[in-house]
Amino acid sequence: MFQKIKLFLIESRQEIKRVNWPTLHQTRRYTFFVIMLSLSLSIFLGILDLFFLEILKNAF
Repeated sequence: MFQKIKLFLIESRQEIKRVNWPTLHQTRRYTFFVIMLSLSLSIFLGILDLFFLEILKNAF
């Protein structure tokens, strides 16, 4: 059992060394993109919600 755990840890360490990590600039750019996309989508859905709310108020 301990051999399997040891082998797993060794292989995990080797795999992590092969990962192509993003640069700080890329990470900031991607983070900014995700935040802007989330804000845009939430504003769009909020406007859509208000639009349908007005439709339902006027229908009943």
